[in-house]
Amino acid sequence: MSKKTIHILAIESSCDDTGAAVLKNNRVLSNEVAGQKVHAAYGGVVPELASRAHQQNIVPVVDQALKIANVNKSELDAIAFTRGPGLMGSLLVGTSFAKSLSIALDIPLIPVNHMQAHVLAHFIQDDSQKQPPFPFLCMTISGGHTQILRVNSHEEFEILGETIDDAVGEAFDKTAKLLGLPYPGGPLIDKNAKEGNPLAFSFSEPKTPNPLDFSFSGFKTAILYFLQKEQKKDSKFIENNMNDICASVQRSLVNILMNRLKLASEQTGINHVAIAGGVSANSEIRSTLKAMENEMGWITYIPKFEYTTDNAAMIGIVGYYKYLNKDFSTENIIAASRLDINK
Repeated sequence: MSKKTIHILAIESSCDDTGAAVLKNNRVLSNEVAGQKVHAAYGGVVPELASRAHQQNIVPVVDQALKIANVNKSELDAIAFTRGPGLMGSLLVGTSFAKSLSIALDIPLIPVNHMQAHVLAHFIQDDSQKQPPFPFLCMTISGGHTQILRVNSHEEFEILGETIDDAVGEAFDKTAKLLGLPYPGGPLIDKNAKEGNPLAFSFSEPKTPNPLDFSFSGFKTAILYFLQKEQKKDSKFIENNMNDICASVQRSLVNILMNRLKLASEQTGINHVAIAGGVSANSEIRSTLKAMENEMGWITYIPKFEYTTDNAAMIGIVGYYKYLNKDFSTENIIAASRLDINK
């Protein structure tokens, strides 16, 4: 390419975090995120409140990202943004802003698939994380998605298995809610589990027609019935066993994930294995995957914490590869709440 340095402004607004990042080629110069505390009172994300908060946050977050990166708007070469999947109201805020700025600056507009971005976060040039070779397996785990992918290139993703109902992140958060823990509860289960006995209670692993698929709906129901049964015997059961319950639930969920991942590796013969998505910040998932290097002979890839949860840097890295391929869009592009991994 004739232009050696590419500056991309990336925008992420798929759920309840407003993110903006500036990348210089495949390196992150800034990665700013504004969260939304308003949802805690409701025990989950309220779509209407999320979109309103995005409208309030997007201008200051973008401005902050540009200032920290020390990049002027006139130096930008493209605008990358999350097209989907996600909450439609939230996506519309980021999409509209990106379109407007692209037109105003007369620079290319690059729509990005949020799920591709989680996977390609591994390719952000950062001295503290290594990049997997193609093909590799990637398990994307978040509040809304659970998938095992064979990643053949920066543009080609093959779904080997996915959830047929709920995502693993929802199983963590729903369990936390049943235990009376505040939202978001997944990180609190992880924290309490460190002080508990993971063998204190056992929960069965759901079966699926495709052995690489996941199902967490029945798992959540099993936790509900288990707690109701034990509380009839002891009204303070949760209070007295909080750490053990958290440790046992987390161990069961991690086992479900890892058993599918082991099977995918055996079936494909691929031993380069990565994780991505917000739930990949879970400490037991990370330590268990690392232990697989000895047990299974895997080479594993774990993203930095700031690239696991929803963030704009991961949107920017997809934007960078799309820019190299001149994969641009017109202002007629629309947000999509549902979006296939290869679109």
